[in-house]
Amino acid sequence: MKNNYIIGIDQSTSGTKVLLVNSEGKIVYKNSKQHKQHYSEEDWVGHDAMEIYENVKQLINEAVEFSTVSAEEIKVLSITNQRETIVVWDKVTGIPICNAIVWQCQRTSESCQELIDKGFEFMVKQKTGLTIDPYFSASKIKWMLDYVDGAREKAVKGRLLTGTIDSWLIWKLTNGQTHATDVTNASRTLLYNIHTLKWDDDLLDLFTVPLAMLPVVKNSDALFGKIQEKEIVLEGLPISGVIGDSQGALFGQQCFEIGMAKATFGTGTSVLVHTGELRTTENGLVTSVAWGYGGKVSYALEGIIRTTGDILNWMRHDLGLFKDFDEAEKLAVSIADNQGVYLVPAFVGLGAPYWSPDTRAAITGMSRATGKAHLIRAGLESIAYQVRDIIELTQQEAGTKIKALKVDGGAISNQFLMQFIADMLGVKVIASDTAELSVIGAVFLGGLGVGIWESMEEIKKINFNSKAYYSEMRDELKDGNYSGWKEAVNRVLVAENESVSI
Repeated sequence: MKNNYIIGIDQSTSGTKVLLVNSEGKIVYKNSKQHKQHYSEEDWVGHDAMEIYENVKQLINEAVEFSTVSAEEIKVLSITNQRETIVVWDKVTGIPICNAIVWQCQRTSESCQELIDKGFEFMVKQKTGLTIDPYFSASKIKWMLDYVDGAREKAVKGRLLTGTIDSWLIWKLTNGQTHATDVTNASRTLLYNIHTLKWDDDLLDLFTVPLAMLPVVKNSDALFGKIQEKEIVLEGLPISGVIGDSQGALFGQQCFEIGMAKATFGTGTSVLVHTGELRTTENGLVTSVAWGYGGKVSYALEGIIRTTGDILNWMRHDLGLFKDFDEAEKLAVSIADNQGVYLVPAFVGLGAPYWSPDTRAAITGMSRATGKAHLIRAGLESIAYQVRDIIELTQQEAGTKIKALKVDGGAISNQFLMQFIADMLGVKVIASDTAELSVIGAVFLGGLGVGIWESMEEIKKINFNSKAYYSEMRDELKDGNYSGWKEAVNRVLVAENESVSI
């Protein structure tokens, strides 16, 4: 047991991270590499899938070269990934037909609205648990087939394949031997029926996607083939433990019991509550597959916040308001409150519970006395307000009160933000000192898949250090802050509607 290691790939929106984790759940090696963000037009976001794959190869080889772990001690490779980002590639050449379309991209907003206007929203929601939105993968695939020269013809002839980033990496790592995805990633495409657990003919017809393009769907702990890439030193290593990043964090946070909740802070934020059985929702949340393990599929309710961590990146890199995140926190606490300044960070629209993809960001309540400390504080507070939006709706839909929120991701290092979230929610917030819980979830599933661990009960014995934050704010102040947020959002939504009517 002491010499069993798992190599985990965390392929996120901004870069790729590779970890080596031992059988005690401890990270013994970590390295990462950024990839370029392609903004070819307004609201368009793309990634070079070949660049991502080359980064993965490099990082895997470096993990063996620069760590103290030998190739023989590594028993399995696991993958977690940015979920709705989609790749279409030529299965003969192995080359994508264009840049991957990223989950943030809004280029299909108009076509999604057309489907909603034609009355397809109910059917899609019933089958997938999701709303018709450019966030999800199906309209992105349709766009590539419609607008990339020759793509539709090649797809009809069976020459093109498609998949989320996990599928792309698996296909490349296995040298084209395995075209597969896991059930969590499949459930985010708008093409997968979460009741039948199959690709759905009605949905394929609606988005005009040929079935032959799509990967085989497996449970998250299944075997996804073996590495056949000769440029990788771990050739022959089995691949197991494949899961979308948000669900990976739910598993990594050990939210195995019904009603347990977590929030993962990245570029955006996903708030997930484990429901066990499938629970449908009508009010802005989506139903997703939580994971497939041990021959059974579990479900979760999810609220999607489009922009959280990216707020800090915008304020730092584009506005130059602070040099590092320590400075940002110091500036935020240098003032007693936001003095009525609110940032509505709708840079790529608003997700749940508003689902307004065309709404754009705004700052409200500024006066001549407003300084950069107010803007920074407004940006941090907006993250907490959005989390409260989701938690309140989730509690209503799930019919149960969430007693604590487990959190992970880069933003947990900001103590002001964590405390403000606890204040806004009125519940305990538990921040793990392990920021990489998405990939830890994949690693747990991979280890279960190859027998490093025998059961979830064994996983529960693995403890991570964490810090708890408790609500300290008076109810009237908490509710007053939140009312100001709702008013700011309403102003932005009203302004958007007025501009459309004009």
